[in-house]
Parts: sequence; C-alpha cells; structure tokens
Amino acid sequence: MLGSGGGDTTVVCIACGESLPRSEAREYDKTGDRWERHDKEFEHFCKDCFRELSHQPRSGLESLLVDIEDDGLSETEFLSRYLDRVDDDEAVEEPDS
Repeated sequence: MLGSGGGDTTVVCIACGESLPRSEAREYDKTGDRWERHDKEFEHFCKDCFRELSHQPRSGLESLLVDIEDDGLSETEFLSRYLDRVDDDEAVEEPDS
C-alpha cells in the first residue's frame, strides 16, 4: 500500500502467530477505519488468516466486548454473555420490512 511505511519490518499475525515481513501482511484496525492513520498502531494478519476473516460491519463490537469483559471471567462465561447480548441486540435492531 502506498505510504504505509512498512519497510522491511517483521510483524506477527494476530491470528496464527506467524512472523512475516510487513510488506506481506494485511493491516487490521480494530476500529474498522484503517484509512485514518493519525496516532494509530495497527495489528497485522498473514494473507491466509486475513482471507478467513468475516468482513462484515462491526460497528459497536469493541464497546460490546468492553461492556461484557470482566477480570476473572471464564471463557465460557464470557461467550455466554456475548451470545446473550448479541441475541438481545439483534432482536431490538431488526429492520422494518
């Protein structure tokens, strides 16, 4: 990407842990706006993991995860809370037909 400034830097894929040259990686911005670059540090995916991502809109996902996060919460409890909230949100936000 033009102006990305990656150079020969090595990055680590946040999905599989593979180390790879920055020029061969795909940027990931958890806010969903990788074009706004001011004061941001990007995480990276290898091309294979990037292809496996869901590229659906994720508006509000970060705040939802922060809302249900709790120190000491087991993975099962966290996922249960997440599924409960997503089910609740989908029930409220269904578009009118």
